[in-house]
Amino acid sequence: MKRVALTTAISAAMLAGSVQAATIYEGNGLKYDLKGDLQVQLRQKIGDNQDQDLEFDDLELKNRVTYDLNDGMSAFAQLDYSFDKRANDQSADSQDGGKLEEAYLGLKFDNIALRVGKQNYSTDEFSVEKAYETVVEDDIFDLNDDAGDDVIRVDAQFDNLFVSLSTDLKAEGNADSDGTKSTDLFVSTDLGNVGLMAAYQNYQEMGSDSVSSWGVGVTFDAGFARFGADYGSMEDTADVYNLVASFPVAETTTVAVGVQNRDEDAGDDITGWYANATYKFPEQKAVSVFGEIGDTDADNTDPGYLVGMRIVF
Repeated sequence: MKRVALTTAISAAMLAGSVQAATIYEGNGLKYDLKGDLQVQLRQKIGDNQDQDLEFDDLELKNRVTYDLNDGMSAFAQLDYSFDKRANDQSADSQDGGKLEEAYLGLKFDNIALRVGKQNYSTDEFSVEKAYETVVEDDIFDLNDDAGDDVIRVDAQFDNLFVSLSTDLKAEGNADSDGTKSTDLFVSTDLGNVGLMAAYQNYQEMGSDSVSSWGVGVTFDAGFARFGADYGSMEDTADVYNLVASFPVAETTTVAVGVQNRDEDAGDDITGWYANATYKFPEQKAVSVFGEIGDTDADNTDPGYLVGMRIVF
């Protein structure tokens, strides 16, 4: 599930590290933060005669260590471990009980951060989608991988311009590498109440030809509501678009509605919709409950729904 990112304010927060993290230790130039994302939901998937089940969507713990160096420089390391697949299916992952999501080291120079290791591609920042669960497709880049084990990534924040560039090394001949190669670029900016974004990817799986994808998106804050749209295309494969609107119906409650479409060059053209509501407890905004419904125009498909609870720190 893709998070709804994409203003430079959020991008700047990403450069700085975990926003809501709990600081476990701070002293002598060292800071250790722990961030958690725990979500459980009762869900009936979109499809034909789907049964209800209890899903653990996010069960993640993110550890981040930061050392202050000098002259505006710092060193950092991140270790992100997820337990949701293991919790949903006892046979899904290794016997240690979880899955390593991210593991990287980096250096930050003022507004520029370099990080190396297992992590998301730069194009993973692209999307306006606000669904709890994907209905058709989050964005065009989700047709390929959105992360790798051999990734070098640079993020830079310049006033209201955010730029991210990453490359996943092919590592041919290394038995521990999946052989995937990818170069990704993401750019976003804010112009008053309007946010603009663009992304490009050149992706190659081992033994296959490379394929290029691009995407553009826009967001608009009208005060009473926020609107977003993105469109992406992958050569000789498919086009994907997202439309979304979110409305604060109370100080504690937000409603979002969206439309997703995937038009494949092979002929399939699927459109889906979703609507959700999120309530954040006023005493603790990090605790929320939510519900969502959705459907597609695919044949033999029944609507799906979910209700759940989430705690982050």
